[in-house]
Amino acid sequence: MSLSDRLNRPDRAFSEPNQPDAANYPHTGSLRVIASEIPSKVDHLAIRGEVNEALKELVGKQLQPGGASGEGMESVVFQAISMVIQRGSYPLTDNERAALVQEILDDILGNGPLEQLLRDSEVTEVMVVRFDQIYMERNGRLSKTNLTFNDEEHLRATIDRIVGRVGRRIDESSPLVDARLPDGSRVNAVVPPIAIDGANLTIRKFFKEPFTVKDMLATGTLTDAALAFLRAAVQGRLNVVISGGTGSGKTTTLNVASGFIPDDERIVTIEDSAELQLTKPHVIRLESRPANIEGQGTVTIRDLVRNALRMRPDRIVVGEVRDGAALDMLQAMNTGHDGSLTTVHANSTTDALSRLETMSLMAGMELPMAAIRDQVARAVDLVVQQSRLPDGSRRITAISEVVGVEHGVIKLQDVFIFRHGSLHATGHVPAVRAVLQDRGVNLDAAVFKR
Repeated sequence: MSLSDRLNRPDRAFSEPNQPDAANYPHTGSLRVIASEIPSKVDHLAIRGEVNEALKELVGKQLQPGGASGEGMESVVFQAISMVIQRGSYPLTDNERAALVQEILDDILGNGPLEQLLRDSEVTEVMVVRFDQIYMERNGRLSKTNLTFNDEEHLRATIDRIVGRVGRRIDESSPLVDARLPDGSRVNAVVPPIAIDGANLTIRKFFKEPFTVKDMLATGTLTDAALAFLRAAVQGRLNVVISGGTGSGKTTTLNVASGFIPDDERIVTIEDSAELQLTKPHVIRLESRPANIEGQGTVTIRDLVRNALRMRPDRIVVGEVRDGAALDMLQAMNTGHDGSLTTVHANSTTDALSRLETMSLMAGMELPMAAIRDQVARAVDLVVQQSRLPDGSRRITAISEVVGVEHGVIKLQDVFIFRHGSLHATGHVPAVRAVLQDRGVNLDAAVFKR
């Protein structure tokens, strides 16, 4: 794959290296570049071809994936372009020359056309549908970019480079990869024969500055009254399940809620891919592990939940339950580990409890549904529903109390509900308020006033 082919996109934008978003990509060095267009009078093909040849002369095998390092590479690329300009008398400005350098560096050291999206602090997710279709999420909205890879081979080479950094491989024998990158971002890649129309890639960016309570209030994710109730629920050791669809902000809310846990408690977090950022003094972080190339070494969420019970935790925080681990989580909540938190994929608070029942059946314990339903009702105190609205905003749309089982069905009572664009109290004073008071957490009844 020719690096020179990457030099035909003039719309790249770059950041000062001391900015937070650029800091994650040290190979940008001291470049200071603004988006520019190479004048039409410049022979693009000639520049690309000659720069490619000049780079081969100067650095040779270092241009292969994994063979180049950031140290000195920027100056080498500048040198190669200078050689080409001197040979061909191309009228490139400083900005145009710097843009060419950054294009090449992105391909050698970075992620090709994805690099500018990963540098953009407002882009939260990058989605490659095909080599010529790249989407991004910005401010909660999806939009198609004008960026493309050269071809399928170019995309596959970039995917190989990304997953290779975390010691993983992806090919026909192992066509799926879900992993955490060194900077904390999550990457999911799928290649043929599983991906019918060609390889695709999804990167959910990780931000070093976690979402805070102030951010949630400022964005309208929840109200002051709902926040007071959620804080009291966590401090009073109620078991809380946060539910919602993909990309609705469940993990963000879980992270904020976990911040209400007292500093003197021992917390064990369990995740498929470590995303929680708890600023607590006593936190043990556990992460599941997929099978290795030989198909061995798998460590599941369920394995970690069982192990966590032997670690003398005050709190267990599970990033997400999606299988038989639900039953282990429910048993933990019912056996002295009050105040546990987790998330599930569900479209409503009622669906969340149904999902917990279904996943508990996956544990293979052959328990009757009535027994499982009773476990769920006794274990879970509150269900917090989070949704992504049509305008791209993420809002808590319901906070419901689990009342118990009536006529074989788990009964929920809404405490807060989303109406007319905001979260409002329903007027119901939950029974758990008395539990909180017994545990030394006083909550003014005015919080629940309509």
